[in-house]
Amino acid sequence: ACVPRCLTRRLANQGGRPKLPCDGRGGPFPQRGQREERTGARREPSRAAAAREEAAAAAGESGGGGTGSGPAGRASRGALRGGELGGLRVPQDRSGQSKMAGILAWFWNERFWLPHNVTWADLKNTEEATFPQAEDLYLAFPLAFCIFMVRLIFERFVAKPCAIALNIQASGPQIAPPNAILEKVFTAITKHPDEKRLEGLSKQLDWDVRSIQRWFRQRRNQEKPSTLTRFCESMWRFSFYLYVFTYGVRFLKKTPWLWNTRHCWYNYPYQPLTTDLHYYYILELSFYWSLMFSQFTDIKRKDFGIMFLHHLVCIFLITFSYVNNMARVGTLVLCLHDSADALLEAAKMANYAKFQKMCDLLFVMFAVVFITTRLGIFPLWVLNTTLFESWEIVGPYPSWWVFNLLLLLIQGLNCFWSYLIVKIACKAVSRGKVSKDDRSDIESSSDEEDSEPPGKNAHTATTTNGTSGTNGYLLTGSCSMDD
Repeated sequence: ACVPRCLTRRLANQGGRPKLPCDGRGGPFPQRGQREERTGARREPSRAAAAREEAAAAAGESGGGGTGSGPAGRASRGALRGGELGGLRVPQDRSGQSKMAGILAWFWNERFWLPHNVTWADLKNTEEATFPQAEDLYLAFPLAFCIFMVRLIFERFVAKPCAIALNIQASGPQIAPPNAILEKVFTAITKHPDEKRLEGLSKQLDWDVRSIQRWFRQRRNQEKPSTLTRFCESMWRFSFYLYVFTYGVRFLKKTPWLWNTRHCWYNYPYQPLTTDLHYYYILELSFYWSLMFSQFTDIKRKDFGIMFLHHLVCIFLITFSYVNNMARVGTLVLCLHDSADALLEAAKMANYAKFQKMCDLLFVMFAVVFITTRLGIFPLWVLNTTLFESWEIVGPYPSWWVFNLLLLLIQGLNCFWSYLIVKIACKAVSRGKVSKDDRSDIESSSDEEDSEPPGKNAHTATTTNGTSGTNGYLLTGSCSMDD
């Protein structure tokens, strides 16, 4: 039957009609539009069934509402087909997810974080033991906000009444007299004019150079916080450091790794996480996060960059040691560095309250504890176990190198601050007094630029409000803890 029909087609084509291809079954081969119609007819039942299923699912999700037949309805039905929009598959979402999965897989590479032959599955929590999990660190952010709010309440209702009881006034340094020309130079040109500019201003205003220098110094100090603000900040830090150091000592004295640091590495990393250790770590991490953010609103000091780097390294260290379960040796580092901080803040408080003898005593205690713990105990005890004992028991791996490099960076910062402390002590011994701390954020009223002209009696400090120094900021005793 096929041959006669094909022959008929051929004869028809020879008669001048358009040539139509044969499909091999005795009929013409369908054109493109006809193929689409036949294919659509054959696939229509399955598409209709899929559309009904999608409409039912959409109605169930929307509480019985219809999906619609317009573009919005088609788009919603395409979204229901898992990555299809209007019948076309959208590959961007899947590729984005695969890229993110690849980045996470690269970041949490077990060969970097964990020793050889240890996987993350080995450190999953079980009924028998609990191990540190990376998601635990998310608790530090809301807790850091809570610590910041507690600080505001503490400074308002505890520290401020204590400061007032100690006769610490809220007034700041002496305010510079208003002068439009000098104010314009201060705000628009420079806060530290050179000799040439000082001479020009002297001729323009008919002032002597020393008066202009004094005006610029008072104007710079005018932006500094008051003694009351300083006292409240120091009292908050003193209270927290004292609490967290006391808690750390009470916790560590019951642990075996305090007395034998090799216990930090026995059975590593399969060391269970206790409740006290978890609380200690999260509390310290939250406090440093709060300092990281409040540092931009706190009193600005000369070592702002160094302190910012210190807080950043501390956060990295705490996070790093928690994720790969180096928490045991991490508790030793935290407790050791908290030992001297409370004494430093106590010395500042005594300085602001003008208890000079107490300030001298606390500063000496702070210097001894700081240098002993951070230049003696820390390298000989902590760095010894992280570098040598861990190498012997566990062996090195990539995150081990990073952890020790961060500890060495902390040790470099300790050496820098020890240099400043020794410098202050040398000044106190050689001159019997220290005009200001090298970290001071307020200028002395007896700067070299204000030295008395020949023939006049030199003085070391200007008396303001009946006290030596600038409104209690600077004291003429053997030590000055003006931070």
